[in-house]
Amino acid sequence: MKYAQNILETIGNTPLVKINKLTAELPCLVLAKYETFNPGNSVKDRMALQMIADAEASGKLKPGGTIIEGTSGNTGLGLAIAAVVKGYKMICTIPDKQSKEKIDILRAMGSEVHICPTNVAADDPRSYYSTAKRLSEEIPNSWYVNQYDNLSNTKGHYLSTGPEIWEQTQGKITHFVVGVGTGGTISGVGTYLKEQNPDIRIWGVDTYGSVFKKYHETGIFDEKEIYPYLTEGIGEDILPKNVNFDIIDGFTKVTDKDAAVYTRRLAREEGMFLGNSAGAAIKGVLQLKEHFTKDDVVVVLFHDHGSRYVGKIFNDEWMQKQGFTE
Repeated sequence: MKYAQNILETIGNTPLVKINKLTAELPCLVLAKYETFNPGNSVKDRMALQMIADAEASGKLKPGGTIIEGTSGNTGLGLAIAAVVKGYKMICTIPDKQSKEKIDILRAMGSEVHICPTNVAADDPRSYYSTAKRLSEEIPNSWYVNQYDNLSNTKGHYLSTGPEIWEQTQGKITHFVVGVGTGGTISGVGTYLKEQNPDIRIWGVDTYGSVFKKYHETGIFDEKEIYPYLTEGIGEDILPKNVNFDIIDGFTKVTDKDAAVYTRRLAREEGMFLGNSAGAAIKGVLQLKEHFTKDDVVVVLFHDHGSRYVGKIFNDEWMQKQGFTE
């Protein structure tokens, strides 16, 4: 009989799927790395498991311990799944801009959830970063994951996501495009792919209100770039250690409106029910049109599932309230 010993063994080996209608204007083949097939319906399952495994090996995470993390939702769920299987307690801090669905799912998986204000500085005691760090200092036998600076995040994608894409494209990939948040996916995949072929171009998708694009182009961390935005899962007001700017060839920024509209278009035109960052990612690919030729193979990674956004992106009233639809 063929079966997994537990749900964690089903992480990875996600399919590549051709994008057809939305990319008809492009000269190249566009393939989606479809990460919703992971058990937590997101790419974050990969790095969550890697970070836990490395923390166990180093002794930072001990039996019966408590895992504590600040998350936009998906990393928290990946950690929560592993915590259930491995017997850990899970505490998540999450910014209040994240969808209700994400919060409800975390609680359904047994996690304790602390909701924190979005519109405060990263070092503000009320931020979800600071709250997670404080809780880890107060709670005995706990481990603060810190996905932003924990390099096991990048390692997880270097060991799994990158090799899968290389093998699935038979080494024919020419461009990798992905939304950037913690930086683990673009850095891990990008490093692996450039080791196989230095000519592969690595493009990050950023959002307005985030510092990545300007920092990559100028080396300046410009606080004037920082302001609240609605797109979930990409962009930052900090520079995570997992973002390896040296392996990124460039960034393109996508508006909140385009991210939302193209998320809905993926569902209506491609049958792909995906999360907010997928809309940003495919719009980013379209914005990079001038960089592609007929012989190119472009892989775009879709992070998570549309079920996380039913009350927002897929809700007509919410879209109208934001001015994203007529």
